[in-house]
Amino acid sequence: MSQMPAAATDSQRVLVVDDEENIADVIAMALRFQGFTVETAGTGADALVAVSAFRPHLMVLDVMLPDMQGFDVAERLGAQRADVPIIFLTARDATEDKIRGLTTGGDDYVTKPFSLEELVARIRTILRRTGAAAPDSGKLVFEDLELDEETHEVVRGGNYVDLTATEFRLLRYLLLNPRRVMTRAQLLDHVWDYDFGGDGRVLETYISYLRKKLDAHGPSLIQTVRGVGYALRPPR
Repeated sequence: MSQMPAAATDSQRVLVVDDEENIADVIAMALRFQGFTVETAGTGADALVAVSAFRPHLMVLDVMLPDMQGFDVAERLGAQRADVPIIFLTARDATEDKIRGLTTGGDDYVTKPFSLEELVARIRTILRRTGAAAPDSGKLVFEDLELDEETHEVVRGGNYVDLTATEFRLLRYLLLNPRRVMTRAQLLDHVWDYDFGGDGRVLETYISYLRKKLDAHGPSLIQTVRGVGYALRPPR
């Protein structure tokens, strides 16, 4: 599997289900780098729970899981009327397996080894086809705050807000997940793309910078959720 250039344009939720942790982690890292929100699961049972809790726009599902086959997961989701597009992932390449995958609720079938570019391209194609793709306007709006992804301009209450590249990425991620509590780990992982070894002071510093700039033009929108993280919420 090869590395691809960053092109973070989507904010869809993708669930990656594979009992080989290294494969799940590589796929998850690549998708997060591309702007997706990702969770992983290692068993069919965990996948079924995650679909209910995480509500993914799409699932990358390994056929061979330790507790059940990916086909069985798809059939159970179909019985529950959980409408989740599925890309099956497997080392098998037999025609009968592909047919079974595509007739048990699967939307596509990728055989290992595969390229990350191909997998991301297929994910984007299915999301566009199912209507779950991100809007093309390039503008994210919350209350009186607007971020333009194409011009990299941020406006609050009619006032332009000058942000650094890191502050812009941090605000963009919060705007992509309005009202949701983003954990410190999620923010560090998505905005900086690597691990700070649990040092949350970096994140707290940038949150402070961002708050100061935004709060100069209105009530505070970035709320601290003690012991968890931060959320973009309407002023109280």
